[in-house]
Amino acid sequence: MARPIDRAARFILGAGCLVLLAAGCGSPTVVNTGEPWTPVETSSPPSGLPAHRTNEQLADASEFYFPAETPKVYRFVTPSGRWQCEIVPHASAGCRAVTASRLPISGAPASVPGPDGEPRTPDTILIDRVSDVRFVAIAADENATGTDTDTPIVTLPFGTVLQVAGFRCNVQEATGVSCGSESSGKGFTFSADGYTAVYTDVAH
Repeated sequence: MARPIDRAARFILGAGCLVLLAAGCGSPTVVNTGEPWTPVETSSPPSGLPAHRTNEQLADASEFYFPAETPKVYRFVTPSGRWQCEIVPHASAGCRAVTASRLPISGAPASVPGPDGEPRTPDTILIDRVSDVRFVAIAADENATGTDTDTPIVTLPFGTVLQVAGFRCNVQEATGVSCGSESSGKGFTFSADGYTAVYTDVAH
């Protein structure tokens, strides 16, 4: 009687080894415990800029539109008269000093590659639709090309947001000038004392 039991034991052990080998070579076994499956919630960074809960702080974009220029732009000057900013629809938003040929912002780079690749003094802080904020040097002849010099530039009041064509800008006494991309959420805030690579919205 011992031999049949030994053969049976060997058969069971051998079958168990085959099952283990098959499990190691095949797909992993899914064990159903009968419990409901709950997905793990993971936080993802928000895209874009926060929506405004009211339109009371939004400026009338038509007052800042320069349709005669190439390309067409929305342009404003700050209440101090020191800074001028413009939004090129669906392309970029940038600011520069009204009178200085350089960008008088503490911490700004001393030079950047110009349109011809040669080092130039930056005169504009810029944000486009997807890239990070950067300092650029715009050639003097590019500034003059297609520029409407007859239409007066409207002042954007403190605490008012110019939101148009994929970008928004505002001016605040406490933080300075700020512009950002609606699609990426990236932007800049600056004053003569310095800058940060983040858009600062007005209080709602």
